[in-house]
Amino acid sequence: MSATYDLTTDIGKLRLKINDKDVTPASDAHFSDEELQVFLDEADDDILVAAALALESWAAEYTLLENSERLGDYSYTKKQVDNMLALAARYRESSNAEPAISWAEMDLATVPGNEEDYV
Repeated sequence: MSATYDLTTDIGKLRLKINDKDVTPASDAHFSDEELQVFLDEADDDILVAAALALESWAAEYTLLENSERLGDYSYTKKQVDNMLALAARYRESSNAEPAISWAEMDLATVPGNEEDYV
């Protein structure tokens, strides 16, 4: 399994969003490139949704831990999970806020099937 950090790729951009940038050696990365590609595939290459999926998966690992460090009312693991899930929610909201198509991208000059009407 490989782990790369190249910001010209969607995998690299996804690593940046979830702060999984330490890939040297590859075993230091939390997710492999192949695992991140699964999140991208599930999100139809929407990096924000893929980041939300990855963060939720990462947070799920912490919720399975029986032992957490607690000092009074403070729990490190719980706070980390809350922060990851809050960031995942923000990424989902940001993705939903972006329009699927902008007015500048619309081409009303042709309609599929009626091209001869608009020439």
